[in-house]
Amino acid sequence: MTDETDPEPFEEAPLLTTARLRLRARVPDDAAELFAEMSDPEVMAWWSRAPFASEAELRARFATRAEGRRAWAITRPGEERAIGFVVAGERPQGGVSEIGYLLARHAQGQGLAQEAVARVVDHLFAQGQRRICADCDPENAASIALLERLGFRREGRLRAEWHTHMGLRDSLIYGLLATDRA
Repeated sequence: MTDETDPEPFEEAPLLTTARLRLRARVPDDAAELFAEMSDPEVMAWWSRAPFASEAELRARFATRAEGRRAWAITRPGEERAIGFVVAGERPQGGVSEIGYLLARHAQGQGLAQEAVARVVDHLFAQGQRRICADCDPENAASIALLERLGFRREGRLRAEWHTHMGLRDSLIYGLLATDRA
């Protein structure tokens, strides 16, 4: 349920790889591959914003970022076509990053989102972050399961946290400490 809103250029995200994936900096051209997903009300049901109305609107969003945010496009090795993304933004208290992610429906059910998020989490901890958090709609069972498989712990529920296109929504807060992985 994260929404990127500040109009500043994206900080470059370093290239990350896994056995099956290549995570490169997300670029405005990725809007072409991801517009079908991000304009779909079903896919965007759990986000804090309504589906995108046009590819141009999504392209403009992918060209901007909030301070301290990085975004990786999820691709397969040897391909540039984005099948999803992972976003990480450092929180104001320092040493804490919040993550968000999306994977195209055609790529779901193969463990790719978990693999991509795990790789970004590893990178963030290697860069000195002490805590990584995520907020999730209480009805988003797939995202909750992914976070829990990665060792994130449910830390709380914020009632009526998000005013979204679906009305007021609660948010579950999940956290993972670097020391949890030791």
